[in-house]
Amino acid sequence: MITQPGFLASEFPPGVDVFDYKSLIPSLEGSMWGGAFTKLSLLVWMAVAIVIIFFLVTYRNPTLVPTKKQWLAESVYGVVRNNIATDIIGPQGVRFAPYLATIFCFVFVTNLWSIVPFAQISPNSHLAFPVVLAVLTWFVYIGLGIKKHGVLGYLKHSTVQPGVPWWVHPILVPIEFLSNLILRPITLAVRLFANMFAGHMILLVFTLGGVALWNAGPLLLKPAALGSWAFAIVMTLFELFILSLQAYVFTLLSATYFQSSIADEH
Repeated sequence: MITQPGFLASEFPPGVDVFDYKSLIPSLEGSMWGGAFTKLSLLVWMAVAIVIIFFLVTYRNPTLVPTKKQWLAESVYGVVRNNIATDIIGPQGVRFAPYLATIFCFVFVTNLWSIVPFAQISPNSHLAFPVVLAVLTWFVYIGLGIKKHGVLGYLKHSTVQPGVPWWVHPILVPIEFLSNLILRPITLAVRLFANMFAGHMILLVFTLGGVALWNAGPLLLKPAALGSWAFAIVMTLFELFILSLQAYVFTLLSATYFQSSIADEH
C-alpha cells in the first residue's frame, strides 16, 4: 500500500479510488450533506474566493496608470474580451465578456489545483463540476437563442440547414437537433473532465511509480525511481500548459455557442 499526501492509500498502479474523498466533517460522513464538505468542494469554494478577492483587490483603487496588480487583472479581462468575446461573437461580444472572463478565471484556478502541493487534484477531474459549468453555459446559450428568434424560430434556426434538398431534412434535422441542442453541453463537460482526469492520473502514476521503484529493494531500481520523479516534474510543467489551454478552450467554445445562438443566419 502506498500513501501520498492528498491521495488515498491505494495499490500501485493507482485506480479510480484515488478520486474518492470522504467528508471533511466526520459527523456528516454517510449523510446526504457529507458530499458537500469534501476536499474537492473546499477547493471549489477556495477558487471562488480567490477569483473574487483578486478582482476586488486589484480594482479597489483603480488608477489611470495601472499598478502591477491592476495591469494583471486588466490583461486577463482584456484577453477574454478582445481575443475571445469580440473576435468570436463580434461587437456584441463585449456584453458577454464579464461572463466569459469569470468562466475562464474560475476554470483556470480550479484546474490549477492539480499541480499545487497538498491539493494535487483539480475538481474538474470529477465529472460533476464540469457538468455544472457546461449546463450553465447551455442555459445561457439556449436563452440567447430563444430571446433572439423565439422558441419555434430558434428550433428552426438550430436544426434546419438552408439550401439543403427537402428529402435530406428527415435525416439532417434530428442530427442537427442532437448536435446543437443536446450534445453540446455533454461534449463541453467531457472535454474538460477527460483532460483533467488524464492529467491527474499521469502525474499520479509517475509520482507513485517512483515511490514503488524506490521501495522495491534492488539497488538497480533506484535510478529508475529518480527517472520516474524527473518525468513527474516534466509532466507537471506540461500539465500547467494543458490546464491553461483547457480554460481557454472552454471559454472559447462557450463564446462560439453564444455566437451561433444570436447569429441572424444558421
